[in-house]
Amino acid sequence: MTGMLSPQRRLLLVAGAAALTGCGTFVDRPQRPTLFDLGALPSSATPAAANGAPGTPLVLPDVEAAGALEGSNMLYRLAYADDHQLRAYALSRWSAPPPQLVRQRLRQQLGRERPVLSLDESAALAREGDQPLHLLRLELEEFTHVFDAPDRSRGVLRLRATLIANTRSGDVLVGQRAIVADGPAPTPDASGGVRALTSATDAAAADIGGWLQRVGRTR
Repeated sequence: MTGMLSPQRRLLLVAGAAALTGCGTFVDRPQRPTLFDLGALPSSATPAAANGAPGTPLVLPDVEAAGALEGSNMLYRLAYADDHQLRAYALSRWSAPPPQLVRQRLRQQLGRERPVLSLDESAALAREGDQPLHLLRLELEEFTHVFDAPDRSRGVLRLRATLIANTRSGDVLVGQRAIVADGPAPTPDASGGVRALTSATDAAAADIGGWLQRVGRTR
């Protein structure tokens, strides 16, 4: 009869519907990115108070940055192909924007030699007495996993550091310094880039620490 389906056609339609249902069941869910940070300091790292080296208190405001570094993307650059193109790992992210991670790491590292304060903490200290303060402003210009070859890469960090002394007569520029640090990546992937950038951040902290000591001796 017209309009009626044959048994064979009904079987084909049922089988087709079951196949579509099965496909819907096994559709992959979007994969969540893996989150990374700069890890914990070695257990040998101790604060200034424990080292008996108080030093001049250092005020470390939020690290400034612009553009791609304001987000949590983990950036890399294929220097051997196009050094001017920034790319982002699809399934790897920083747990916080790089300026926050860098500030946290620098505060931990520099805090081994002297008290490192936030702006709020420095305001409270200024009200308590006449203890001199140095303010270190940092601008993060690059924080990238750079591939010099497909199997050879490094983490590159660039900072601009400005040191200001807080005096009774006002703020005085002590010095300014461009800091470039890098660290080798053990593997050519996001995880290797994280370790390379952690090493670069620690190298930058050592550079800044040495600079602060030299500036302190000349004042």
